Amino acid sequence: MPEIMTGGCQCGRVRYAVPIDSDEAYLCHCNYCRRATGGVSIAFKNVRFADVMWTASPPDWYQSSPIARRPFCSACGTPLGFQFLDGENMDLTVGSFDDPSRFRPTSNFSIETALPAWMDASQLPGKRLDEHAPAVDRWIKAIGKLPD
Repeated sequence: MPEIMTGGCQCGRVRYAVPIDSDEAYLCHCNYCRRATGGVSIAFKNVRFADVMWTASPPDWYQSSPIARRPFCSACGTPLGFQFLDGENMDLTVGSFDDPSRFRPTSNFSIETALPAWMDASQLPGKRLDEHAPAVDRWIKAIGKLPD
């Protein structure tokens, strides 16, 4: 049975709810997605467009190529997805879900333009936010705590 999952933009102006029936998601490495998001790739969850309920303000749309458009929030700039102009489905950005931990990558798309050095960063050293004193100090000064 599908689970209704919610998400939206950083500022909260655009919100959505959508039934999700699997944890499968994918990474797109195409040049258009890189430029649209500013990332080296973007994680998407494919859903039926008709199933997406915009629960606050609807997103703004940008026709990013002759064959596709992208929803985003014009107030905060959050990229929210991708849709072919003639498609019944759309992709929502995994990072825009309130709980993106549900999803797992099951495939890569447009691998001919993937940046190989960024395909697996799991072996790189890491640092927690609370271990970076300058960032901690900024958050404490701004909101009195670290962000959720």
